Amino acid sequence: MSQYYTSGEFAKKAHVTLRTVRYYDQKNLLKPAAHAKGGARRYTDQDFAKLQQILLLKYLGFSLSNIREMTIGSGDQQLLLNSLQAQKRLAEERLEEMKNVVAAIDSTSEALKANKQIDWQKMLDLIHLTAMDQSLSLQYKNATNISARIRLHRDYSLNKEGWFPWLFSNLHLKPGMKVLELGAGNGALWSQNLEKVPKGVTIVLSDISEGILADAKKEIGDRSQFQYAVFDAQKIPFEDNTFDLVIANHMLFYCNDIPKTLKEIRRVLKPGASLVCSTYSKRHMHEITDLVQNFNPNIVLSSTNLYERFGLDNGKQILSQFFDNIVCHKYDDAIQLSEAMPIISYILSCHGNQNEFLLNHYQEFKQYVNQQVKDGFHITKDAGFFEAVKE
Repeated sequence: MSQYYTSGEFAKKAHVTLRTVRYYDQKNLLKPAAHAKGGARRYTDQDFAKLQQILLLKYLGFSLSNIREMTIGSGDQQLLLNSLQAQKRLAEERLEEMKNVVAAIDSTSEALKANKQIDWQKMLDLIHLTAMDQSLSLQYKNATNISARIRLHRDYSLNKEGWFPWLFSNLHLKPGMKVLELGAGNGALWSQNLEKVPKGVTIVLSDISEGILADAKKEIGDRSQFQYAVFDAQKIPFEDNTFDLVIANHMLFYCNDIPKTLKEIRRVLKPGASLVCSTYSKRHMHEITDLVQNFNPNIVLSSTNLYERFGLDNGKQILSQFFDNIVCHKYDDAIQLSEAMPIISYILSCHGNQNEFLLNHYQEFKQYVNQQVKDGFHITKDAGFFEAVKE
């Protein structure tokens, strides 16, 4: 068994204690790849990848229960790559914040030496950095989830134009326009169409998550026509009649109070300006829901059917309370593939209870999905956007 390591060899090679290796096994964080005849644990090189994830996430402040959920299927290459990219972004963000800590300490030290008045508020603000761990878990999940969703659509969709180029082409931007995107996420709508943005257009990207918006800024780069703002779309911090266009790309159904959000959008739009808001229907990607429920009927990929809150079937009726001249534009597309991992990544990225049921049955689930998709798997897409005018 030369390709295996004993627990002691594995611990020594990983620079952790044997007790740590055994503890992670007991907590179902890092199960051995095999057991010897006498029951002794055996580990492989692949297990080092998962241990790396565990140790880094623990260093970043995650609880072991969060880490256990985050590392489902981490032995699979694509899931590991997605995870590593998310870890890198979080580490870079922590590095930037630590640089700010050092700068603030230096500034305060210089003020003390010069007997100058000290701005203690700046120092007190650093205390908020210690609360960063509470949001890291959400940021990590958001980053990996977005990566999984983008990859499935980008690499396996039949419509080669792509959702973001198609949506962008329907915005009809003109020089001088002021645009607001609500729930901009990682800024893919703009990063994929940067060269097509007309000069003289001012674009405000907003999101409720500061971490995700930071990702958007990195993707788009230092471009003066882009501005960034963290706020809740139910309370938009701009004056009446400010924007020529407001974009809500697959985000209205996440708002706690959709009518309140639409009222705010109407308020900040100029007369004659438009809201472009995308969504999908019940038919959208229903094959994935069918797939997981055939494996385990208790799995629910979303605690709320978002299309029931604001979808293609009821969106016009909801918008008509606030807007006029509402037109629906459909995106013609579908997904076709015969690989399991992109589907598994997508499923793990959902906002339902799937991880609870798949945590201890990942290998069984992986085999099941492999069997289902080996001869080809078709996924329906039924998405589009409404264009609504403020008269």
